[in-house]
Amino acid sequence: MTNTLVDPQAARPPKRSDTIRPSDRQLKLERRMVLLITILPFAGAAIGIPLLWNRGVQALDLILFFAFYVFTGMGVTVGYHRLLTHRSFDTVRRIKLMLSIAGSMALQGSVIAWVADHRRHHAFTDKPGDPHSPHLEDAEGIKGVLAGLWHAHTGWFFDRDKTNIAKFAPDLLADKTIARVNKTFPLWAVLSVVLPGLIGLAITRTWVGGLTALIWGGLGRIFFLHHVTWSINSICHFYGKRPFKSKDHSTNNWVMALLSFGEGWHNSHHAFPTSYKHGLGRFQFDPSAWFIAGLGKLGLATNIKLPTPEQVVAKSA
Repeated sequence: MTNTLVDPQAARPPKRSDTIRPSDRQLKLERRMVLLITILPFAGAAIGIPLLWNRGVQALDLILFFAFYVFTGMGVTVGYHRLLTHRSFDTVRRIKLMLSIAGSMALQGSVIAWVADHRRHHAFTDKPGDPHSPHLEDAEGIKGVLAGLWHAHTGWFFDRDKTNIAKFAPDLLADKTIARVNKTFPLWAVLSVVLPGLIGLAITRTWVGGLTALIWGGLGRIFFLHHVTWSINSICHFYGKRPFKSKDHSTNNWVMALLSFGEGWHNSHHAFPTSYKHGLGRFQFDPSAWFIAGLGKLGLATNIKLPTPEQVVAKSA
């Protein structure tokens, strides 16, 4: 494994070229798509919870929920985040393809746009230029806290200024495999919603079975994963512990780590952004790191980056 401490996006003042401003027509279309992607899963969860209370859910629905949650969630944490954003390891083309498709099926944005936004976040963490910091609101007191958390969690999707993808992700634009997945994002988004329903229909051979599988394995699962991931931007920059020195407000939050496959060790990640492992302490739950380590043992991952014990001690708060 390779030792690392350097973030590929060094801190610097923001420039006008870091963002682009789409036309009014394009902005309106993008905001409608954001509303669609956020409201539909919410509607699915709103329908699914009463069904669960009234036992209108089958074991198959829950199996599909967890199976797709793991598949798409790890697509975000291992693929979008640790592989493509931070290059914490290298892998073969077929694994890169699988992870980028899995991440796309999480419905959190196309792969290149997601990576560009996150690299911009690391370039300006909790400072002007950060697309989703909860600490840049003008209001004071509880009003400022709530406004900041809202912005970091969801509100930033509706900002007019968008990340300049050509500036923050030129390597992915030049990668034919990733560019192809990025271009076909609508296909993966639709498949993510309907595939659990089709599986439920095929297994139960009833329309009710297909519908409840779609609600839980599709819409409800997307809703839950959305808010777990978005909570890393909001909660994990506000509440938790800070065992490492970092020039931001990132925190380690064990509850979010359990729900997000290890992403909740967020202060550790900001202290060592290119480390494949975020759970650097003993017994810290980090399935994303376990998966990458497993790929390494199979010869499917190389250049796996990890800070040395000396670097960890030097960064300890």
